[in-house]
Amino acid sequence: MGREIRHRGARDESSLMKVMVTGATGFVGRHAINRLLRGGHTVIAVARDIGRAEAMPWYSKVEFVACDLATDFRHLFENRDVPDALIHLAWPGLPNYRSFFHIAKTLPADLAFLEGAIAAGISQLVVAGTCLEYGMQYGPLTEDMETAPRTPYGFAKDTLRKSLQLLQQERPFTLQWTRLFYMHGEGQNQNSLLAQLDRAIDQGDTVFNMSNGDQLRDYLAIEDVAENVALVLENPDQCNGVINCCSGRPISVFDLVSQRCAARSSSIRLNRGHFPYPDYEPMAFWGIPAKLDMLRTGRTLR
Repeated sequence: MGREIRHRGARDESSLMKVMVTGATGFVGRHAINRLLRGGHTVIAVARDIGRAEAMPWYSKVEFVACDLATDFRHLFENRDVPDALIHLAWPGLPNYRSFFHIAKTLPADLAFLEGAIAAGISQLVVAGTCLEYGMQYGPLTEDMETAPRTPYGFAKDTLRKSLQLLQQERPFTLQWTRLFYMHGEGQNQNSLLAQLDRAIDQGDTVFNMSNGDQLRDYLAIEDVAENVALVLENPDQCNGVINCCSGRPISVFDLVSQRCAARSSSIRLNRGHFPYPDYEPMAFWGIPAKLDMLRTGRTLR
């Protein structure tokens, strides 16, 4: 029998963990830490900018360590007890998915950091992947599909995952590769679609330029993403390997934008077709979150 699946608000002291979270002040990290603290976990928050960390509502409730993982991460594992798990969310240079920087700089730095974490004794890694690992594959994307990345960012993430899987053969540890799709909510990148729309509405713009909006995507509120990350962390026996962190429900970009306009009672005109479609994404793709669905329902995967 596997251990009991833990959900929001669970307070079983024997199941509480000390968790190191990198990218703590980023879009996902800030919300993931909120969720971990609500669940009773102890958090070591890691980010480069202490000023940004001090502005977070959780700052006084965590142990914060300022660190640039690309230059010197070793002091993270010195003079403190080894954390039970590491949630690795840090990744610089986004949303510039096309930059070779991801392969030349971030990939080797991340691999060195994660290998160092394993060498220090951390036995459970929750690492953020990306739907761009799938490349131009069309339609529903399952967790066991072969990857075919077309961008340097997707290639770097995919290579990091495969490298960690090889490392598992030499030094056994739990790897939970949490593949993120599209997210929205407080703290999102200001150049993301809904952030631009909100800004246009706030400024009183009469027109919002966009693509035709017929492409189908998989969007998830950031609070749900944070809940999923915590659920994965808390259930390593039942949920490991590649895990699609997504809604499983495709929506057209036009419908997404229209729904936000309606929610904000905005009559801004949508200028469809102003921008071309991205050439690194298929017209329709969405994730199948089989492992997360299994956790929530208690079913077993076939």
